[in-house]
Amino acid sequence: MEFPKMFVQNMAVLVTFAYVANLIYKYAIFRAPGTVKYIGSVLLLIAGGWFSMFFGFKLSEDVIFDMRMVPLLIAIFVYTRPSIVFAVGLGIGLTRFSFGWSDAAVAGFVNLAILGMVGALLNVWLRRLNWDFLRGAALVIVVMNVLNSLNIAILGVIPTGYYLSHIVPYTLPTALLLCGLFALILRDFQKEQQRTLALAEANRLLKEQTEELGKNEIVLEDRAKQLQLASQYKSEFLANMSHELRTPLNSIINLAQFISESAEDTPIEETTRYGQLIYHSGEDLLKIINDILDLSKVEAGKLEIVNEDISLQEVPSWVGSYFELTAERKQLDFNIRLESSLPDTIRSDPQRLQQILRNLLANAFKFTDRGSVELRIYKAEEPQLKGEWIVFAVRDTGIGIAAEKHFTIFEAFQQADSTIGKKYGGTGLGLSISSDLSRLLGGFIRMESVEGKGSTFSLFLPLS
Repeated sequence: MEFPKMFVQNMAVLVTFAYVANLIYKYAIFRAPGTVKYIGSVLLLIAGGWFSMFFGFKLSEDVIFDMRMVPLLIAIFVYTRPSIVFAVGLGIGLTRFSFGWSDAAVAGFVNLAILGMVGALLNVWLRRLNWDFLRGAALVIVVMNVLNSLNIAILGVIPTGYYLSHIVPYTLPTALLLCGLFALILRDFQKEQQRTLALAEANRLLKEQTEELGKNEIVLEDRAKQLQLASQYKSEFLANMSHELRTPLNSIINLAQFISESAEDTPIEETTRYGQLIYHSGEDLLKIINDILDLSKVEAGKLEIVNEDISLQEVPSWVGSYFELTAERKQLDFNIRLESSLPDTIRSDPQRLQQILRNLLANAFKFTDRGSVELRIYKAEEPQLKGEWIVFAVRDTGIGIAAEKHFTIFEAFQQADSTIGKKYGGTGLGLSISSDLSRLLGGFIRMESVEGKGSTFSLFLPLS
């Protein structure tokens, strides 16, 4: 009989089509969106069934023998949705009518529809059994081929006795063998595809890791630069601090020694003046020590905040007398303005609020040689923030701060310019401590400054 030879030839045609279909899927469909890719793969399987019929063996004008069931077997092995398996069987069955309408075409359609339903059930069953590929493939191939032979015997136009005695003994074993070989080819193809996907995934992960290493290297370089800058700032701070501590301490020691050695010969007025100098030097020394201790407490999380009701009308008395003499000595205008819409009281820590305002005003007077210094207290609503805020804005007409230094002056041990500490004095800790204290009070400090035109430092505290 010509059936075995015909089936081998038909299988060769299917293998060729499968190779071409793989190329089409790989280069035309694989990069498409998920839905298009899914539908494209289904249409390729249906086209494979039609291709098998087109090159099939015509026993008569209407009867065609071929391996159209192989694409359906592939669908059972590949897809996880049984409805897709049935759709493939139904689609292959419908393509049978493209070769003409006849009883044989109707029988072929019904046969593929039944095989599609059974294939969908096998698809569900195999996934529940969780068998390995070879056992599942053997079961599917035997069941589908036996059912195909029975369907043709019952539904086909060939007499049943003749079909079972003269055709099935050749077609069934050959179909089982060829389907088994095709299953092995499919298994090898799947493994190769899995290796390709695994290699692609490994390459993707390697690329991501390389990019991540590059980013980490940049971050490490930035951190190394930051550590180097921090070390440089600390060195400058220690050098400046040595001068700041030594100056008042030497004054205290020298004046105290002078008084003790020549107290009897020194007029009382001069002794009093020396005592005042010792007192002011001691205050300066205590302020430096307090700044260092406050910074240490904030960094260690040991600074306690005590919330009390604060009358905003009393705030001018905290700082007014303290800086009026400074303003008079430097011939600067000093104004304190309270808006009429302010509430009577706010709840915060009066000691820390006073410390922040004195730090901001001290900086304003230190870096302003002409013009004015102003403290304005008002209520504001920030669009980016919830609720209402009380703002303490300290504005000066001093030297200002360069734009590139705006993000560094709030860091500990840093000043806008290392020469500032030499020219104006100070530890450079005031803004860092004030910024930390403002956060502990539930607020923040905002800065606006233009080099050569002055600065405005605004303390925002929540009203509730």
